[in-house]
Amino acid sequence: MTISEDKGADSQPPVGATPSSNAISFKSALWFWLKLGFISFGGPAGQISVMHEELVERRRWLGERRFLHALNYTMLLPGPEAQQLATYVGWLMHGTWGGLVAGVFFVLPSLAILIALSWIYLVYGDVAIVGAVLFGIKPAVTAIVLFAAYRIGSRVLTNPLLWGIALAGFVAIFALAVPFPAIVLGAALVGYFGGRWRPAFFAVDTSHHGDGQSYGPAVIDDDTELPAHARFSLARCVRFIAVGALLGLGGFALIVAAVGWENALATMAVFFTKAAFLTFGGAYAVLPYVYQGVVDAYQWLTGPQMIDGLALGETTPGPLIMIVAFVGFLAGWGQAVLGPDALFWGGVAGACIATFFTFLPSFLFIFVGGPLVEATRGDLQFVAPLTAITAVVVGVIVNLALFFAYHVLWPAGFEGRLEWVALGIGVLAFVALFRLRIGIIPVIVASGAAGLAYSTLIAS
Repeated sequence: MTISEDKGADSQPPVGATPSSNAISFKSALWFWLKLGFISFGGPAGQISVMHEELVERRRWLGERRFLHALNYTMLLPGPEAQQLATYVGWLMHGTWGGLVAGVFFVLPSLAILIALSWIYLVYGDVAIVGAVLFGIKPAVTAIVLFAAYRIGSRVLTNPLLWGIALAGFVAIFALAVPFPAIVLGAALVGYFGGRWRPAFFAVDTSHHGDGQSYGPAVIDDDTELPAHARFSLARCVRFIAVGALLGLGGFALIVAAVGWENALATMAVFFTKAAFLTFGGAYAVLPYVYQGVVDAYQWLTGPQMIDGLALGETTPGPLIMIVAFVGFLAGWGQAVLGPDALFWGGVAGACIATFFTFLPSFLFIFVGGPLVEATRGDLQFVAPLTAITAVVVGVIVNLALFFAYHVLWPAGFEGRLEWVALGIGVLAFVALFRLRIGIIPVIVASGAAGLAYSTLIAS
């Protein structure tokens, strides 16, 4: 899936002109990011592929190496790498406003769609046809999570030490019930000291497009002079941190002033801020932490509702971490945060607060870290702890897949019967993803159709 290429003069650098980010008009970039927000299906891999094709191959706004350099940085950050990559490229082209437009438009369509789907889920979730479709989608989601563990593991687990870290992460969360933040901290310490002891074990290439292919001159290429806003400035970094802290603390203060300390909206602001700093490895990695909080600790959602939310998240554009909007909506509605007569608006408030506090740090990582990344490349002291964290996340995601499989295949517990049809749908979905390389959206659609067909068959 691609975006139609603009035919204006600013879609490519003029022949004979010196490449400059000024050759890309802000208007052209704005329309590109807006359209990208509506078609960014397929999870991080699909979203990054679309950006690579459009930005590097078709429009030539960005050189291949510059794209990979930005991607490697965002892959090592907590948060959704595809959204952060869009923010990074927007910032590189047009400064702060460019990064804001790119990052916000990547999320906004998904937020609106998920608010609508969450309302439909709560109001019509017991309708037979909705339950039938979800019956097919849930095992497919389990297969998608397991495939995500494989995809991340195949890229990161390149030696026995990293495999051992992944196994330790699985045992820690599955058998010992160690909190996810503690697992992340332990992996970071292992990476820090391991990077000094055996640096070669932690020098992992996280690029998705490692062939080094050249597509010709680009507007922003490897040898393009950095614009002023992309050069490191300590004063600018301090200003961004101050503004970010002001937005976060100010937003929290407004929530407390409006609804009080004890309201679930205030708790959501704190909880999703913490989650934002723990999403190493993408959305699948943070889901165990979100589950521990919203299901076990706060009891805002049930386990099956979390699976339903992931199923809905897989069917919408935007980063998968947007499941937080579903969680926020259900929590806001269920806790009646704005009163029993305003359940819908309470859900909307929950979805917006969860989204805002989840993504605010992502923008700061780019605006503060971007100039440092442009100035220094490949510092192993920085990369090694994040490589270890990504490795441990693989084990955590495998645990998440097992958790989903248990709830999907044995909905009444192990004492109940095994859902053989759901098992078959899940196996076929995994084969489609792993062997046939079919995209996530077709797999979700086919699985939902299979669930509907099965439910219709047994009802007739």
